[in-house]
Amino acid sequence: MHDTVYYAIGDIHGEADQLRQLHTKIVERHRVEFRGFDRTIVHLGDYIDRGPDSFDVIEMVMSLEKETNQRLINLKGNHEQLMLDAYQQDKPAAYNDWLDNGGERTISSYQRGGLNEPPAWHMDWLAGLRSLYWDKAAGLVFVHAGVDPNKFPFDSEMTRLWTRARSFFDPSRWKSPELVGMRVVHGHTPTQSQTPDISKDGKRINVDTGACYGGPLTAAVFAPNQEVRFIYA
Repeated sequence: MHDTVYYAIGDIHGEADQLRQLHTKIVERHRVEFRGFDRTIVHLGDYIDRGPDSFDVIEMVMSLEKETNQRLINLKGNHEQLMLDAYQQDKPAAYNDWLDNGGERTISSYQRGGLNEPPAWHMDWLAGLRSLYWDKAAGLVFVHAGVDPNKFPFDSEMTRLWTRARSFFDPSRWKSPELVGMRVVHGHTPTQSQTPDISKDGKRINVDTGACYGGPLTAAVFAPNQEVRFIYA
């Protein structure tokens, strides 16, 4: 029997207050409804940029990793890759590209924390994040942007961080046999409704509800033998 409840949190983008609120609600929901089940929280990436408190978000998530009462799975998003690229000496244009995509607010958050730029321990942590988590037994694939529905699980990290391909958004076009019976949970593409987007067949679930654009930060709840439900900050 699968005895883990997964909570998949969409794009945070520096919204530290919402992240704290959402984690508090997750802990309470789990205590009330899922006593006896393991709790696994999956952050789907994009911790930084656009919102006000990227520094605090990373500090918070790194601290949560040390707790022993739950498991954390932290995935890399395209914004983490943008920041990593920005500090590579062989990519001089990448710094401006990052600034143009919300990096200025990230730098400001570090300056408020007494740092001129992201410290090495943050950069090392970001560089070590995985791009995919797949629980075959639970029928769940967690990824930041999406997968290549023809090549999965042999698709590239670039695809997993950046894709908005129509073939991914329409599960009727998925060809990889490894996706049969799977649900893919992702973020990256803010929903226009600021509510989760679920494909008609339920195989693709987007929980980027635009937290940095006035929407809520959202967690999708996957419990054994239950339909997906949602918690909002």
